Amino acid sequence: MCAFVGEEYIKSLTANPELVDRLACVSDEGKEIEGGKIIFPEHIPLSKLQQGIKSGIYLQGTYRANRENYLEATVWVHGDAEENKEIIVQGLKHLNRAIHEDVVAVELLAKDEWVAPSSVVLQDDGQNEENIENEEEKENILKTSINKDMLRPTGRVVGIIKRNWRPYCGMLSKSQIKEARRHLFTPADRRIPRIRIETRQADTLEGQRIIVAIDGWPRNSRYPNGHFVKNLGSAGDKETETEVLLLEHDVPHQAFSQAVLSFLPKMPWSITEEDMKHREDLRHLSVCSVDPPGCTDIDDALHYREIENGNLEVGVHIADVSHFIRPGNALDEESVKRGTTVYLCEKRIDMVPELLSSNLCSLRSNVDRLAFSCIWEMNHKAEILKTRFTKSIINSKASLTYAEAQMRIDSATMNDDITTSLRGLNKLAKILKKKRIDNGALTLASPEVRFHMDSETHDPIDLQTKELKETNSMVEEFMLLANISVAQKIYDEFPEFALLRKHPAPPPSNYDILVKAAKSKNLEIKTDSAKALAESLDKAESPTFPYLNTLLRILTTRCMMQAVYFCSGMDNDFHHYGLASPIYTHFTSPIRRYADIIVHRLLAVAIGADSTYPELTDKHKLAEMCKNLNYRHKMAQYAQRASVAFHTQLFFKTKGVVNEDAYILFVRKNAVVVLIPKYGLEGTVFFEEKDKPTPKLEYNSEVPSLTVEDTTLHVFDKVKVNIMLDDSNIQHQKMRMVLVEPKILGNDTRASLSVEASSKDEPKKKKKKLQK
Repeated sequence: MCAFVGEEYIKSLTANPELVDRLACVSDEGKEIEGGKIIFPEHIPLSKLQQGIKSGIYLQGTYRANRENYLEATVWVHGDAEENKEIIVQGLKHLNRAIHEDVVAVELLAKDEWVAPSSVVLQDDGQNEENIENEEEKENILKTSINKDMLRPTGRVVGIIKRNWRPYCGMLSKSQIKEARRHLFTPADRRIPRIRIETRQADTLEGQRIIVAIDGWPRNSRYPNGHFVKNLGSAGDKETETEVLLLEHDVPHQAFSQAVLSFLPKMPWSITEEDMKHREDLRHLSVCSVDPPGCTDIDDALHYREIENGNLEVGVHIADVSHFIRPGNALDEESVKRGTTVYLCEKRIDMVPELLSSNLCSLRSNVDRLAFSCIWEMNHKAEILKTRFTKSIINSKASLTYAEAQMRIDSATMNDDITTSLRGLNKLAKILKKKRIDNGALTLASPEVRFHMDSETHDPIDLQTKELKETNSMVEEFMLLANISVAQKIYDEFPEFALLRKHPAPPPSNYDILVKAAKSKNLEIKTDSAKALAESLDKAESPTFPYLNTLLRILTTRCMMQAVYFCSGMDNDFHHYGLASPIYTHFTSPIRRYADIIVHRLLAVAIGADSTYPELTDKHKLAEMCKNLNYRHKMAQYAQRASVAFHTQLFFKTKGVVNEDAYILFVRKNAVVVLIPKYGLEGTVFFEEKDKPTPKLEYNSEVPSLTVEDTTLHVFDKVKVNIMLDDSNIQHQKMRMVLVEPKILGNDTRASLSVEASSKDEPKKKKKKLQK
């Protein structure tokens, strides 16, 4: 009987030589490439790193690579110390083989070696994998014209505490050497370095999207070593690109397992006498829902009526998803793992199976549905006199789109119950909105686009920015109010275990770019409080430049922190900055957000409609859950943006050259970032190109402005650009632009200025734009 090492056995299978490619290389980081000279400093062993961290010589943190500049990263230091919380790392040797999301140890440099965040856009597009001289030249570019006022704590990576590698999607950059087995793989995520792999299948894999895993990174290698894992399909193919997008953003998208589906109700399903016992029957009310066109997962509906004492009754009715998803079973576990529904341009990745999301939980019209209702008694000034919560049964009388609801409100001839209710709701919503804004709530903006798809090919045939109607705002106001009312109720009942949502105030430095941009237009933006910011944004008008206010609001959005879920017993700052609310949670979308299901369970216990269970009162478990939900929410947003970017490219594929107005959002040392309002498209326009003379560039970070030859470009300047799709690099297709106005003197060739399409839309079909 013979025994083989795994590698020997795989190599003996001569009928399948490609299997050898899938073997990991020896993952010893010290395993060096023959003949290569040492590039990187040695990593300090873990035991010494831990001693150094304890004694304060080194700091531990998460390494975040810069998407725009591959020679720069930041390390977010773990722990409570506010000082030196974010450390800049610049230059290949200082980055020292760390990879995005690794946990690293950094050593702070002396203050006279501190640098400023780079304003240069640098992509790693070199063909020669060991050309270190070229890297040193690029590092010198980073060091030029440093603004002393912008210096930040700077360090170098001295060791790796925990590798957070994952399988990476991307494409093979085939070696120019004939018969070569060693090739470079270029990841789709620009924050990940290229990876050297050995493969016999280069001809087959060229032009394909593939998955590669990293095995190690020797000190004498410019790039890490890895191995081929899987072929996903042809680059540019819609299904392949969607798969890449979902994998890269870690979106769980496999079909629901039989174990999960086994916990769904058996069909045909109907409401039983047992269900009726513990619920309020509200089927007599004129309830209706208002959503975007084509919405099938309707999780909220509204009613309005005058009551006998002359006051008003307003109800928000939310799908009772927690009735169907019980704690701890496979359906519940899958829902919490997914965390949120992800809305791509032409498909939806459901958090819960379709039987629930589009049928039994969806508050469709003219069918009985189980709901969780928040009902207020208000006076005509929209002041809340009483609030109550109840599990209920409703029968929606109409499922309307925003446009249909708006048409009813505006109609001179329609006066039925639903239309009258909508007018009453709209009137109250305007009062509620004014109160919120007077209180300091922010009204921000983002360029949102909607694609019109061909019914057969599902390719985008038209692209337009979304128009928000009064009815969007009407629904939003009542959802916000319900979320605030529920947050207060569950916190009063469970001060240690409430799942809440907060929006931290941004640090003052976040506003630098906004303040400077406004100042360049002789406007003052005050940022000492949300109210001061809101008021100065309202005043920041220009009669000759009506779009300026929208641009300022878009820029303000970029200054904001991420809103997050947290457990009330693990935090003492509950404030929601954007909404100017002392307490807030998510209650109104349990079909598409798992956080809302937990909030429903807490509320059900608080009103005696359900019994508690151990998980609800374990704040450490709840805090861990919040961490996952925050991660899933962030990844869903990024996936949605990437989907818009891809569909924008598909749209421009058939368009040829398009001439459009654009506005400058940011200026860099060698580029400007522009926004094209018509398409909600944003990207970086470069003023340097390989093998072409670079124009004379002068960057002023104070104004901020960039002078190209004799033409000065400022933030918010209106420019004209020609846009076309550049698919010469199938891995990173991008929109190419040529500046048409103003014309740059001495640059008649109009250097091909290129833009990476990155529409900042979140193409989710829901309306609560301010429920951050």
